[in-house]
Amino acid sequence: MTVPVFALGDRSLFPDLQAKAYLAHAAVAPVSSLVKEAVNRLLGGYAAQGNGAFFEWMDQRERLREKLGRLIGARAEDIALGSGTSRGLTDVALSMPWRSGDKIVLFDREFPANVCPWQRAAELFGLRLAFVDMSRAITDTGTILEQVEVELRGGARLVAVSAVQFQTGLFMPLEELGKLCQRYGAELCVDAIQACGVLPLSVERMGIDYLVTGGHKWLLGPEGVGFVYARAERARALLPRTSGWLSHEDGTSFLFAGKGQLRYDRPVKSSIQMLESGSCSAMGFAALEAAIEPLLALTPAAIFQHVGGYLDGLESGLVARGFRSLRAAKEAARSAILTVDPPAGVGATELVSELRSRGVYASMPDGLLRLAPHFSNAASEIETVLGAVDESLQVVHRG
Repeated sequence: MTVPVFALGDRSLFPDLQAKAYLAHAAVAPVSSLVKEAVNRLLGGYAAQGNGAFFEWMDQRERLREKLGRLIGARAEDIALGSGTSRGLTDVALSMPWRSGDKIVLFDREFPANVCPWQRAAELFGLRLAFVDMSRAITDTGTILEQVEVELRGGARLVAVSAVQFQTGLFMPLEELGKLCQRYGAELCVDAIQACGVLPLSVERMGIDYLVTGGHKWLLGPEGVGFVYARAERARALLPRTSGWLSHEDGTSFLFAGKGQLRYDRPVKSSIQMLESGSCSAMGFAALEAAIEPLLALTPAAIFQHVGGYLDGLESGLVARGFRSLRAAKEAARSAILTVDPPAGVGATELVSELRSRGVYASMPDGLLRLAPHFSNAASEIETVLGAVDESLQVVHRG
C-alpha cells in the first residue's frame, strides 16, 4: 500500500471534491480518500467475517483514543468515544454532581449545542444560568474575563464555553478562563468543535476539565462521531445518570470468558468511558482515525499558521470590496474562521448561492458570510475566490 504524503495546500486527498475552493469546514467537511478507504476496509472485514471482525475494530478504537489524545494533550484513558458534540455535552451536563442552586456561566451568541444541555440540566436540578455579554468581545476579550470573574466570585460552579465562536470565529481566551476557574474552585467545560484539529489545544495548559467535540468539521471525519475528554479526578466525581451495559467494568466478559460471567453487579467505570454505554459506530470511528492522520502528521500548529496566511489575503480583498470583517484584530483571538458582513443591500443567502454556483463553497450563520479553509486549501485559490465574489456581487446587485 502506498503511504500518502501530506502537504499544506495540497488537496490530492480529496479527488472527488467538486468545489474550486472549499471554505465550509466550519459547517461540514468533505471526507478524504483515506476515510473512504478505511470505511471500505471495515465493511469488507464485516462482510467476510461477521462477528469475527469485531475484535479487530475494537482494538482500532483504542488506537483512536491515543491519537485523539495527541491532538489535545490528553491521556487515552481520559477519552470517551461518542456520537458528537450535542450528545457529549448532554451526557456531561446530566452526569455532574449538581447541588440545587449551583450556577453555570454561559455566553450569549453561542451555538445552541452548548446552551441547550445546560438549560435542561438547570430545569432538572434547580440550577441557575448566567450569560456573559459578548457584544464587545471581538474588540476587547478582557470584557469576557471581567464578567466571568464576577460570576465566579459570586460562587459559579462551572463555565461552559465554545473554544471558537461559530459566528465570528473569535478564539476564546481559554487559558485565562482556565486560570480563573482554578482560582475560584470552578470547572471549565469546552465545546471544541470549531477548534479541534486546526488550532493547537492543550487541556493541561489551558486548565480544561471537560472537552467535547464532533468529528465532521475540522477533524475531517463523518457526521455522528466525536469524543469527550474529562480530567481523571472530574470523571471520578460524575454520577452515571446515563449508563448502559458497556458502562460497567469488564462489561463484555460474559460473551468471551466462558461460564459464570453473566452478572449485573459490575461497578460502573470510574473514567469518562462510562459514557460509552452500548454499541457504537465502528464505521464512524474507523473513518475518524483515517481522517485525522494528516492532522497529526502536519500538526495543528502548522495548519493554523497556513490557514492564517490564507485568511489574511482573503480578508484584505473582501474588505476592499466593501465587506466588514468580524475577525479579531489580535492574533491570539483568531481562529481558522473568517466571518464578514456583506456590503449594504447584499444578502448572505443570495451571495452564498451565487458563490456556490461558481465553485466557491461557504456557509452563512445568521446572515453572515463565513469562510473556513483547512490545510488542503492553497493560497493560489484566493484569486479564484475573489473573482467569484466580484461576479456574484454583480448578479446580486442586478437582482
